[in-house]
Amino acid sequence: MNQTIQLGDISILVTRKAVKHVHLSVYPPSGRVTLVAPVATRLDIARAYAISRLGWIREQQSKLRSQAREAPRKFIERESHYLWGRRHLLTVVHRETKPFVSLDHRRITLTVRPGSDAQKRAEVIHEWHKSLLHEVVPSLVNKWELKLKVKVARYFLQRMKTKWGSCNHKAGRIRLNTQLVTKPKDLLEYVIVHEMIHLIEPKHSDRFLTILGEHYPTWREARAELNDLPLAAEAWKE
Repeated sequence: MNQTIQLGDISILVTRKAVKHVHLSVYPPSGRVTLVAPVATRLDIARAYAISRLGWIREQQSKLRSQAREAPRKFIERESHYLWGRRHLLTVVHRETKPFVSLDHRRITLTVRPGSDAQKRAEVIHEWHKSLLHEVVPSLVNKWELKLKVKVARYFLQRMKTKWGSCNHKAGRIRLNTQLVTKPKDLLEYVIVHEMIHLIEPKHSDRFLTILGEHYPTWREARAELNDLPLAAEAWKE
């Protein structure tokens, strides 16, 4: 059964699971807080732990609230769109043909049928983003399969509201946020490495951090850069 801890103006949802350690998380965009604790943990113990991390919670919430947020995309002429961390201008062409996207230097050309609305244009761009990721993800996965001596059974690309990636270690599958196509490629590689290490160590344990540090020494800088980049302007569901 879930319970809630109230610390002043901060509400913390407490969930008990078959874990060894307490995990405290702060989620965008509003700074929602959750605490996952071992099954036998008493509520007063969970509360004491949360109080001990109150400064950290407030710091994370402050970062989220001050973090830049991208303007909502309308997919119109001369709108700014990011690709691999670089700004591009959008050109919209209306033509009676199957919608497609092309890239020329710093310009993205979106060709759609006359009368296409913003949602349709967004879908076309999203499918194009997925195709760009499919061009680079397999080689990165193969590279790190050799380094980490693991095997990815399959990877998936999808919109994700609160995570850059996830891993089902039992099935050997990883999922990547399609929004990564807008970030520098080295950050995509960091997320891939992070998720693939979960095939070795499912939890964010000391062992996980040791392996990550051995294979990707600049992971802290990569994580900080990824979290400092503008959030997509979406209706986040919590």
